[in-house]
Amino acid sequence: MKRFFNTRETLVTDSLDGLLRSSMGQHLCRLDGYPDIRVVLRKERNPEHVAVISGGGAGHEPTHAGFVGAGMLDAAVCGSLFASPSVDAILAGILAVTGKAGCLLVIKSYTGDRLNFALAAEQARSMGYQVETVVVGDDIALPDNRFARGLAGTVLVHKIAGYAASQGEPLARVAERARSAAAQISSIGLSLTDCNAYDPAHTTRLTAEQAELGLGIHGEPGAQQITLAQADTLMALAADTLAKALPAKNASGKHERYALLLNMLGSVPPIEMTLLLNAFAKTDLAKNTDLIIGPAPMMTALDMNGFSLTAVPLSAEILAALTAPVEPWAWPGAAPFAAPTVRPLPSLPETFRFPPSASPKIEALIRHAAKTLIGNAEALNALDAQIGDGDAGSTFAEGAQEILKTVDRLPLANPQELFATFGAILARHAGGSSGVLLSIMFSAAGRSSDTWAKALLEGLTTMQQHGGAKPGDRTMIDALHPAFTVLAAGGALAEAAQAARDGADATKRMTHANAGRASYVPDAKLANIPDPGAEAIARMFEALASMG
Repeated sequence: MKRFFNTRETLVTDSLDGLLRSSMGQHLCRLDGYPDIRVVLRKERNPEHVAVISGGGAGHEPTHAGFVGAGMLDAAVCGSLFASPSVDAILAGILAVTGKAGCLLVIKSYTGDRLNFALAAEQARSMGYQVETVVVGDDIALPDNRFARGLAGTVLVHKIAGYAASQGEPLARVAERARSAAAQISSIGLSLTDCNAYDPAHTTRLTAEQAELGLGIHGEPGAQQITLAQADTLMALAADTLAKALPAKNASGKHERYALLLNMLGSVPPIEMTLLLNAFAKTDLAKNTDLIIGPAPMMTALDMNGFSLTAVPLSAEILAALTAPVEPWAWPGAAPFAAPTVRPLPSLPETFRFPPSASPKIEALIRHAAKTLIGNAEALNALDAQIGDGDAGSTFAEGAQEILKTVDRLPLANPQELFATFGAILARHAGGSSGVLLSIMFSAAGRSSDTWAKALLEGLTTMQQHGGAKPGDRTMIDALHPAFTVLAAGGALAEAAQAARDGADATKRMTHANAGRASYVPDAKLANIPDPGAEAIARMFEALASMG
């Protein structure tokens, strides 16, 4: 797998120094201990407050350094990739930020972290420092395991402890809040892939049809392998599994209310992050969720393509802690979990402004043209994939489908009214630049007072003015212009189809595109490949001509 890095040995220090140079890290600094001691800390902090420190192996960014700042951590001790920092590094972090108020160490429940942080705490205590610890083991995937793993719930403990410290509370109270929260936090992870820890020989254990439920953040196998399914199904499985580990009712006998953190594990794109939150909204657990944090990458696992859900029962104290503003850039904030706010739709131009009228011949032509574009969608997409983004066929097919749905509402007997209606339908439903350009063309044709054939040629001229392309630029105009020219001169449909075919074939010999998506493609890749838009027009005209 291709990666941006220099060497595995310098990966963490290069990344941390990049953070310190960034706009997100302008409030941070580090100890001068490279390469063995990698401690990121706040440039300024109140020395009278309890210091909150956390850390662990790298590869989980933005955890831990991304949560250093006012209201959360005072220092983060960073280990090598998926490896605990050394005792000396942890001790250095303690000594750098701990004053008379003492410090709290927030420790993820992994063997190396537990041992190294515990030993550093003991050394600091022997030097006269007040040190308390809290171990976070929020994973519910392996209920029989003596030490549950620490997952993204650790970030909530950072936030809750950091809030208590920022309020000037004493060490005992800060530690009590953190331990109480840690005891109530539960998490479950689900991923479509494992992760590659910069191993060139890495091979995935999952097939294309598998996912994993109940996994950690170091590439270890999940509690169970599951069948790949739609996002709603996978989210329901994760949420239902988590819900079974949560208390249904609180101490007063009422149904428990929760804060939910939706954490992304590494390579989930933004469009899928928010889709997953919408999927969560359909689960039973969502009905008892009052506060949402994320979705955002907060504790990742390198390039793992998955998410984790973390829930904590909401009390007044936890609500105040989670909603308080903080300095660290990686904290996404918390918000009430509710349905989207919807406002009334403004009045849009009427799509069907003209009364429907009948013309069996025109209706047959429209139906045949639309079915041709729909039937050729896959082939045109494959063609477009060679020189564009692979959706040209889908764009034409979507517009054709919308027109097919409304044939009975079209003014078939009046060409200009029909063109105007086509323009309105495509403006509202067609995607991509092709759909918009065709909408412009038909709308302009609908305003013409000339014959229907000349009106189409006028509409094409308007399209060219807005789109900037002309014949010879390797676009669908290379098929439309000759076909419309033939029709405007009184030529037959078969002649127009031949002109469209000649125009589309000519684009194979055009090794440079001056407009459209292909204009960004190297000239050498265009040879012998027709423009997909022109090819779509040619196939449509050929289908129409075949009707006689």
